[in-house]
Amino acid sequence: MRRSSSLADRLFWPLLAGGAASLWFGPKALAVAGLVVLVLVLHRLGRGGRFRRRVRAIARRHRETLALRRRQESYVDPYGNEILDGWLRERSYFAERTVLPRLEAEGYGDLIEARYDEILAIVEAASLSVVLPDEGNAPPEDGLAYERFCAALLERAGWDAHTTKAAGDQGADVVAERDGIRLVVQCKRYAKPVGNGAVQEVVSARSYWNADHAAVVSNAGFTPAARKLAAVTDVLLMHHDELPEL
Repeated sequence: MRRSSSLADRLFWPLLAGGAASLWFGPKALAVAGLVVLVLVLHRLGRGGRFRRRVRAIARRHRETLALRRRQESYVDPYGNEILDGWLRERSYFAERTVLPRLEAEGYGDLIEARYDEILAIVEAASLSVVLPDEGNAPPEDGLAYERFCAALLERAGWDAHTTKAAGDQGADVVAERDGIRLVVQCKRYAKPVGNGAVQEVVSARSYWNADHAAVVSNAGFTPAARKLAAVTDVLLMHHDELPEL
């Protein structure tokens, strides 16, 4: 992490130069040195404000995506509590992979650790600043109906999609084809994040159906273990509102 020079470092040379010059050129040289010091102090005092404005600018540029990811990675549990665990992980990921590298490159690396919570708060505000279009019809609660719902969303995206029979599906709830590509999908209408068991099942389904791609679709996000396994096995993890654009 690059460290910016301290205020004392910046003031040392102007003061030294001004003091030396005053011995030769008198009070005017000292006054010039004092003016330089004043400019440096004012610039330093305004650095925190510039830091915040820069974070806001970066977050604002991605606010539509952040708002969508917040909706996709949040859900309401059976007790009516809004569960934001997935979104909080996504928010930290955005901060660490998108915001922090730019701040470091622009010379604000020394402020990041002390102001990390402030960065997260700015990202949160950006995610809440966008009113997303209505999701349309709410996804059905019933598992089989949710599979048909996902198949219909794939049809909207141009896939020839159909649900499989409950018995003998070998882990695939929906099989879709388009332009010679076959996709198998497992659909999970859950009240909690989907675990890696669903990933394991759809990997088996991909082999059984001789498919090119495999995906797990859910309304409630995915556990870290599921994400890790999906990355290794090349399985897509998706929220159902991503299907019409697939």
